[in-house]
Amino acid sequence: MPVAPDPHPAYGSYAVPHRLVTTEWLSANIGVPGVKVIESNDDILLYDIGHVPGAVKIDWRGDLSDPVTRDYIDGHRFTELMRAKGIRREDTVVIYGDRGNAQAAHTAWIFTLFGHEDVRLLDGGRDAWISEERDTTFETPVPERSDYPAVERDDTTARAFREEVLARLGRPLVDVRSPQEYAGESGGDKEPETQRAGHVPTAVNIPWTLACSPDGRFRSRAELDDVYGALPAEDLVVYSRVGERSSHTWFVLTFLLGRRSVRNYDGSWIEWGNSVRLPIAAGDEPGTVDQRN
Repeated sequence: MPVAPDPHPAYGSYAVPHRLVTTEWLSANIGVPGVKVIESNDDILLYDIGHVPGAVKIDWRGDLSDPVTRDYIDGHRFTELMRAKGIRREDTVVIYGDRGNAQAAHTAWIFTLFGHEDVRLLDGGRDAWISEERDTTFETPVPERSDYPAVERDDTTARAFREEVLARLGRPLVDVRSPQEYAGESGGDKEPETQRAGHVPTAVNIPWTLACSPDGRFRSRAELDDVYGALPAEDLVVYSRVGERSSHTWFVLTFLLGRRSVRNYDGSWIEWGNSVRLPIAAGDEPGTVDQRN
């Protein structure tokens, strides 16, 4: 591990505690060699009104997505992005953002697809940093170009696709959207992007927000065990509307609870709800989950 983990005692009970850092740890490690800070927001304009000193911005629309293929960028473009941002392969990357770190977790998930080993989230995200009145700056850093090696994206271990989800109906599948979205009370004609409202049949609904306390920080291990305890220990697929909120739940299940083989169906409801002949369910009746591992 390039940089020592945050020794905060609350993290000790998590499965992989070094994946989180506190605002105190980040404040003390700004400018430390080997630490790179990224702000990745849902609202891409927030960075310009003040950010963590030294943080670079990654725009999930402009930097991580390919509008032609409607997929994520390929290995060549990711390598070039890392080089331009001054990030080395061995660096500790700390990501934070707005809206409960949903987009930050999505960015962390994409980094994982490209095999970057040490990626951490700032617990509480941008809101925690701002609410504590910690230092911010308007200055945009101009990093020295790095020698990040050429990499390829691995879609086999942490990512699920529509056909795989269809084939596994009845096996562990978690819808992390709100109960209203799950029940079909929002979506469809209420969201022009989606033609149909509801959820994937047999999916259980565990809203992503249940993983966080009111201050936006992650709940304790005991509390998270209560929220996710009914899920099996491995072979889980999570989804949301466009894969952001489900990335947050993927992070919780994988790194905080130690579930094995958790995959994010990033096509999520935008893809499923717009696909011809794919089955859907509506209402608030919970799905059934096959508890066999």
